[in-house]
Amino acid sequence: EASNRDHHDEDFQFFQETLGLSPDRLLPPILSLDEDTIQARLSQRDQTDYLQRLVEKIQGQSSDVVLMEGPGTLQEGTLLGMSLHTIATALDAAVLLVGHFDIVQTVDRMLFAKEQFGDRLIGVVINDVPAANTDFAQGSLREFLEHHQIPVLGMLPRDVVLRSVSVRELVNQLNAQVLCRPDRLNLMVETMTIGAMNVNSALRYFQNARNQVVVTGGDRTDLQLAALETSTQCLVLTGCLSPNPEILSRAEDLEVPILSVDLDTLTTVEIIDRCFGQVRLHEPVKVDCIQRLMRQHFDLDRLLKLLNL
Repeated sequence: EASNRDHHDEDFQFFQETLGLSPDRLLPPILSLDEDTIQARLSQRDQTDYLQRLVEKIQGQSSDVVLMEGPGTLQEGTLLGMSLHTIATALDAAVLLVGHFDIVQTVDRMLFAKEQFGDRLIGVVINDVPAANTDFAQGSLREFLEHHQIPVLGMLPRDVVLRSVSVRELVNQLNAQVLCRPDRLNLMVETMTIGAMNVNSALRYFQNARNQVVVTGGDRTDLQLAALETSTQCLVLTGCLSPNPEILSRAEDLEVPILSVDLDTLTTVEIIDRCFGQVRLHEPVKVDCIQRLMRQHFDLDRLLKLLNL
């Protein structure tokens, strides 16, 4: 879809600027895995050999090392002949697997990957490890994987900054109108609270949340005022209703952006929830965070040694 292609273009520019790469050192994706691409393949309108195109593009590089982001899962891209196993085999490439921590499924996923890739699997990174599971991950899990010749190059702890989303991203995803403080769209939101109950009950929820976005009806002045007195980074008002001038004045003073959306509350909540599930790194605060986590928790020297560099 157009939105997916736009994101690819934004990501491409972001990596180039953040890593300080010249245009000739960064290769754009050869395809976008979106609905149009899938439909064209299923209808056999698209017979492109994407794997061969990728091989030719990579072989045309003169660099000693080429880093490539693989598919999101071991299955993704199979329809197009571009699964991770197929790509790694065709390119004779080493695989560094990044996996989300799951106390039930992590080990099975890593063992399955080892069966698929064999010695091509040079290591794994376990991401988003909750604090409550740190001892298990660093102890039993790491020991088991290393015993099965799966090098654990990093275990990155869960971090609220990486799971957060900017108010600007909410504006884009909700197609929202910014009613005040457009200069504060860089604020980061960590949690979402729905204001749909009486004000006393809502206030307890608001007070327990940190750096929240509060979604409530545009006519709920009582809940809006209550939210503004707590750790609220953004108010999202549904129903395309203008708030009371008192609310706008208070939000201006507190530097809290207010967004108005022409959507019902349920749809609004679903969209925001998806935003939290799509962790994009474009905000500078996230770049700083991931750099810090990698310095503290990723064994770069061991990776270079495994790559014979």
